[in-house]
Amino acid sequence: MTRLLIIGPPGSGKGTQAEHLARHFQVPAVSTGDIFRSNVSRKTDLGNQAAQYLDGGHFVPDHLTNALVKDRLLEGDARHGFLLDGYPRTAPQAAELDAMLAAQGHALDAVIELQAPDAELEERMQRRAAEQGRTDDTIDVFRRRLDLYHRQTHEVVSVYAGRGILVSVNGSGDQGGITAVAIAAVEQFLAAPRPPS
Repeated sequence: MTRLLIIGPPGSGKGTQAEHLARHFQVPAVSTGDIFRSNVSRKTDLGNQAAQYLDGGHFVPDHLTNALVKDRLLEGDARHGFLLDGYPRTAPQAAELDAMLAAQGHALDAVIELQAPDAELEERMQRRAAEQGRTDDTIDVFRRRLDLYHRQTHEVVSVYAGRGILVSVNGSGDQGGITAVAIAAVEQFLAAPRPPS
C-alpha cells in the first residue's frame, strides 16, 4: 500500500486534491483538522488537551499534534497506507513522523507538493471569501498564513527533496486538471526504479 503526504500553501486546493488522490490510491485521507475535531468531539484525553489551544485560537503544540497523529496512523484503515494532509508542518514534526513510521517498519513513499504563485493563491482566497462569506479570509490573515507557510513548511519540503521523494505538481489551473496531473506524476514516480536505501 501507499504512504503519501500532500503539502501546499493556503489556497492551493490541498484539501480537495487530498480527497481525490486518496480515493484514487485507495487509502484514507488523514487530515490533522479532522483528527483534532474527532478527538475533541469524542472528548478523548488528547482531544480535551487540544481543545484548550483550539478554543483560544492557538496552534496545537507539536507534542500533542504528534500524539494525535500517531494514534490515528495506528487505526486499522491507515495501517496499510494513507495520505497525510496538514502534517508535518515543521522539520521537528517531520522527524517525529519518520520515527512513528520506522517503529512500524515503514517510510513515506512520496510527498506531493502543490505549487502556485502567491498572486493566484490570493485571488482564489478572495473569490472563496466572496462565494462562501468567510470572514476569516481577509487579505491580512491570508498573507500571514502564507508567510508562515513559506517560513516553516519550506524546511519540510527541503527535507523531502533531499531524500528524493518530493513530487512537485503545478497547482495552477482547474481542479480536475490538477488532479489528473498529480495522479500521473505520483504513479510515474512510484513506478520508477529506486536506488537501494
